[in-house]
Amino acid sequence: MTTLTDRYVETTLRRLPPRQRPDIERELRASIEDAVEARVAGGEDQSVAETAVLTELGDPARLAAGYADRPLYLIGPALFVDYTRLLTVLLSSVVPIVAVIAAVVRVVDGAPFGTVLGSAISAALTTAVHIVGWTTAVFAVLERTGARWSPDEGRPWTPDALPAPASRRTRRSELIIESVATVALAAVILWSPSLKLKLDGSGEPIPVLDPWLWDTGVVYALVALVLASLFLTFARYHAGWRPVLGVAGGLAQAAPAALLVWLAAQEHFLNPAFIAATGWPEQATRWITPALIITGAVGILSALFETIRHARRG
Repeated sequence: MTTLTDRYVETTLRRLPPRQRPDIERELRASIEDAVEARVAGGEDQSVAETAVLTELGDPARLAAGYADRPLYLIGPALFVDYTRLLTVLLSSVVPIVAVIAAVVRVVDGAPFGTVLGSAISAALTTAVHIVGWTTAVFAVLERTGARWSPDEGRPWTPDALPAPASRRTRRSELIIESVATVALAAVILWSPSLKLKLDGSGEPIPVLDPWLWDTGVVYALVALVLASLFLTFARYHAGWRPVLGVAGGLAQAAPAALLVWLAAQEHFLNPAFIAATGWPEQATRWITPALIITGAVGILSALFETIRHARRG
């Protein structure tokens, strides 16, 4: 007759290599028998004592993993820090590059803005899935083979490796530089129709930017978004990082870049008359739109990374 102990031992041994089973079976049965006899000597019923002992031993799968020294987790603590660091580097560097390349290829092919955006998102998601999947697979193999890999292996960690805190004076200097650059950019955009870089037949300046921007008022929305981003930067500087300010600031930084991408894709940013007046070769003009889209995409990604970085610090 198969007892409860027999079933427990059989279930445990089934998950172990054959060469380990005889020794572990003898050890496990002896341990269970001793524990049951101790409980029976204390006045418990045989079946009740057996059930209690097996309950204390726990799930046979976990017990077998302990005997076989086989982890029940995918990535263990010894490799988890290196795993997350490598994933962060790959996702933050490879994915944006692939997305931008996919967008540029679609723009060169003359695809509409929706197709360009969809291709970039699809390429980014596909790349991210592959990076996470293959990196996880490699580290899972390292975990189960006992290998240990680390870019800092052999170099003991010391407190000297801690990053230096940013001083308020440093942040103030960065704020001043950003303010000057933002105001200068807004001024150049608003005054661009008066810049006499190229003149038409009547001696009037040819605007660098598309007059459509002024006709529709989009240029004022662009300047307003740029100034709103600067305002929220000041707010974060004086009030410290807050979730609402952080998210609002990130969106405000990304909005002008997103608008630039849309304007470039719709060919409503640079004035075609100005491009014709400059006499730029066809090859140069062919890359203006992709270059503007790349610039906008980099701005969006930069705003995203800055928001994440400040969120971690905050």
